[in-house]
Amino acid sequence: MSETPSTRPDETGAQPGPQPRPHRIAVLALPGVPPFELGIPSRVFGSAVGEDGEPLYEVTVCTADGAPVLSDAGFTVQPAAGPEALTAADTVIVPPTHAMPELGRGGPLPPAVAAAIAGIRPGTRLVSICTGSYVLAAAGLLDGRPATTHWNLALEFRRAYPRVRLDEDVLFVDDGDVLTSAGVAAGVDLCLHVIRRDHGAATANRAARMCVVPPWRDGGQAQYIDRPVPEPTVATTTATRAWALDRLDAPLTLAELAAHAGMSLRTFTRRFRDEVGTTPVQWLTAQRLELARGLLETSDLPVDLVAHRAGFGSGNSLRQHMRAALGVSPIAYRRTFHSREPAAAAG
Repeated sequence: MSETPSTRPDETGAQPGPQPRPHRIAVLALPGVPPFELGIPSRVFGSAVGEDGEPLYEVTVCTADGAPVLSDAGFTVQPAAGPEALTAADTVIVPPTHAMPELGRGGPLPPAVAAAIAGIRPGTRLVSICTGSYVLAAAGLLDGRPATTHWNLALEFRRAYPRVRLDEDVLFVDDGDVLTSAGVAAGVDLCLHVIRRDHGAATANRAARMCVVPPWRDGGQAQYIDRPVPEPTVATTTATRAWALDRLDAPLTLAELAAHAGMSLRTFTRRFRDEVGTTPVQWLTAQRLELARGLLETSDLPVDLVAHRAGFGSGNSLRQHMRAALGVSPIAYRRTFHSREPAAAAG
């Protein structure tokens, strides 16, 4: 988290050192912005607090020139700031716009928007929600990089921005300092992912509970599922997923999951993918990783015991899965997100 100096002396008269300040987020409201997507960053990041209840983020809604903009719902958005907020931000978030059709043809950004984005400091983290990716692409900020947008616009986006490595089959893409998400609710997923990346799963889970949303959906999960809501007469995998979550430490097999659901292996696998957007094995691994991350953050359990409780069987297996999914070892993850060094941790 960034720091800002404090000039108030403490009770002894000594001058204190720099005090942490909230991470500054600027949300760029463009003409035709949907109110729901515009409100996502303020709601999600505003719910992220530290252990003492201190806010971890400061969210400011701004416009390219400081003037109000008309949302796509027909009412005007009065910003708190102008382009200066983009210059001062640690993270800039661009929600979608439904009033710039020229971007769908690869056209240029309006001059004021282009100037505002050009003023963003190098190294600032950039985030787009849904068709906010068009704005980043039009500014040349996605050239040669992986990104996503709403699945229904993939063909148009590819034609307009062929230099972007588009993947419309995922909820969001994290490319380090540039992150992009698919439509609507995927923006919530991406904001929670950013909180998790900055402060760990426990903080992100607290924010999710405050927003009453699911705490975690893997960015690689499919955007578009043909049959997300089964017919009332069709059996679902919901109960089996809940059953499995209570038994993540057990070596669950696909046959056991199918048997619990009362389905054949083939039917269970197909229905699971229809409902969840991924395979049962991929889903189980993701849930086990989430459990392991929570244990690494909140306990001093040795890595081998964390692996056992999360269902990975051995510390080596956990290390392999964490490196593949997160690019870090369990010990490195714990050092980043645990408030103190673990008393006994096997590396």
